Amino acid sequence: MNVLPEHTARFLRATAPDHTPVQAEMADLAEEWGFPIIGPESGAVLRLLARSTDAERVFEFGSGFGYSATWFLRGGAESVICTEFDEEEAEQGVAFAAEYGYDDAVTFEVGDAMETIERYDGPFDVVLIDHQKSRYADAFEAVRPKLRPGSVVVADNIASGPIDFDALVRHVADGDPLPSSDEDAQTHGIGSYVDHVTDAPTVETAILPVGSGIAVSTLRG
Repeated sequence: MNVLPEHTARFLRATAPDHTPVQAEMADLAEEWGFPIIGPESGAVLRLLARSTDAERVFEFGSGFGYSATWFLRGGAESVICTEFDEEEAEQGVAFAAEYGYDDAVTFEVGDAMETIERYDGPFDVVLIDHQKSRYADAFEAVRPKLRPGSVVVADNIASGPIDFDALVRHVADGDPLPSSDEDAQTHGIGSYVDHVTDAPTVETAILPVGSGIAVSTLRG
């Protein structure tokens, strides 16, 4: 589901950065596998955030084969911790990194990202949340003690993907209750996350309608 008018979506696609060779190969593989990636429109934001925070360390909750990590690296990030539950996808990410020469900048951790984050100390400059939607808010709280003032957290699939966007709009705009987690765990998870980061008094959040919709949050001092 595209929540933007087609001419606006075309404009964003046309003004997004071109893929690098490895990103083009990843995009082809994603299409072959039917695997969702954030795409260059959202990737451009990740690149910009890495650049603007002068990012040294990035942590990703859900990485697939590392497409989003390449955007952080294009923004100057020094290291990216990638987490992926699917071993085949993680192995493909390791292979891409070795083939294209950035294997010293990425670390692939296979397993539950919520367990992996417990093994890493902060601070992280940028964090991407893009795993199970029902666990977005939990991921934010798990990484929050490992952030610094000014750190940025990005959450993907805020406006489209495996969610009922109409139900989400009714919730945030009209105050309707979210579907229960038993009825629709994905929409409930995204809606709960949006509530969480927009209500938190020390967090500033903007929702950007690029790609599948991303929430960009920063911690105040």
